[in-house]
Amino acid sequence: MNLWNYRTSIILAITVTLLLSTFWFFQDLAFIIFLSLLLHLLLKPAVDFMEHRRKSRSIASILALFSFVLVVVGIITVLSHSVLPSLQGFVAELPNISAGVQHLPLLSDSVFVQNELSNLLDRLRSFSAEALRASLSFLLGAFGKVIDFVIIIFVSFYLLKDGAEIKAWLTDLFPDSARARIVRLFDSLLSALRIYICSQLVLCAITGTVVFCYFQLMGLPYASVFALLSAVSEFIPVLGPTIASALGIIMTASAVPALTVHTLLFYVALTQANHNIVYPALIGKSLHLHPVAVILGVVFGGELLGPAGMFLAVPFIVILKIVITDIYRDRQKRQSGEEGDVCGR
Repeated sequence: MNLWNYRTSIILAITVTLLLSTFWFFQDLAFIIFLSLLLHLLLKPAVDFMEHRRKSRSIASILALFSFVLVVVGIITVLSHSVLPSLQGFVAELPNISAGVQHLPLLSDSVFVQNELSNLLDRLRSFSAEALRASLSFLLGAFGKVIDFVIIIFVSFYLLKDGAEIKAWLTDLFPDSARARIVRLFDSLLSALRIYICSQLVLCAITGTVVFCYFQLMGLPYASVFALLSAVSEFIPVLGPTIASALGIIMTASAVPALTVHTLLFYVALTQANHNIVYPALIGKSLHLHPVAVILGVVFGGELLGPAGMFLAVPFIVILKIVITDIYRDRQKRQSGEEGDVCGR
């Protein structure tokens, strides 16, 4: 086997390896670049639409980013006035919720369960105080993240404005004979990531709305908190919704025990509907990932980078899947060509 014939695949493999390595050695920089790329993918259709309506690409990029900033500011304002007070109340109430669960009829007779719940209660008491301090620290530290946010906006602007030139420059790094293949690969990667991000945002909105309506209709407390928790948890596939569902069921068991079974069935139905109907309808078959691969990726990302790694695990799995598939197909194509040459001789 002549390795020179596979130089494009080797370059691709090395490039992806280096890209993943940057998240270990330069986490902040890599995270900013990746978020800028995701924001570019999210806003590019709007910029393309405005450009087709005879607006310059620079003006279209500025308008799209300005609209995005307004949406972010609006969401933060709503959350700070409605969800944040409820969240602080919920965190302060966690020990009481645990104590309520501890005295449920089905659990009070088990010594093992009582001991485990007692340990959980002690952890929740310390966690509640730490969470309150963390929330205040987050609000104070948010000002330090403003610079990162500004950098993301500027990087996204140039990606939106000069995306075609940047892609052309990157393809020039590869051999001339492979440029058409690299262009197709770039387009596949960007399209897959755009589908994933848009699908996740739609899924988050649907899940948060459904959970909020259920809690409101059933008269359960902290509807906005669990709606936000359920929505955000969708960005961490499998594990995130499972944890959010468990917390919702525990809270219901403590606040309104008669609705525990209803809430359990609600979360099961919601999870099944999202997994088997909504998500496949949004992403189609092109991004289908096995749940085992998703779980291992989320766990590995969490161990490597913490919450940021769990959030970025699936996009990186998508990238790896597309690149590895491309390399495999190219290898098969070349092997078929080599076998044909041998038969011809």
